[in-house]
Amino acid sequence: QVQLVESGGGLVQPGGSLRLSCVGSRSDFIFPVMGWYRQAPGKQRELVATITIGGVSNYADSVKGRFTISRVTAKNMVYLQMNSLKPEDTAVYYCSARLSTQTFWGQGTQVTVSS
Repeated sequence: QVQLVESGGGLVQPGGSLRLSCVGSRSDFIFPVMGWYRQAPGKQRELVATITIGGVSNYADSVKGRFTISRVTAKNMVYLQMNSLKPEDTAVYYCSARLSTQTFWGQGTQVTVSS
């Protein structure tokens, strides 16, 4: 069984920064792709960023230049550094990990950007 555990969410003012962390419970294999998605109230879950085992990253246009994804591959850990946060970044952020045809999800961590 695979578990992903996120941490680092919270309340931040516009223009502020947060760093999200996620760790996978298994160490006997490496996820080829890990990433972050988010879901705002009343909206569908959307991609924020992904990163491959080789370090190739992909970002949603709305976060390019503000967010940075990174990973510690050997430990199945992934991070999301979020800078210049905007109120529209408010959402529940989910860690994801892909293995073959399966995608695993964390429980989500709330990020609220408000003054």
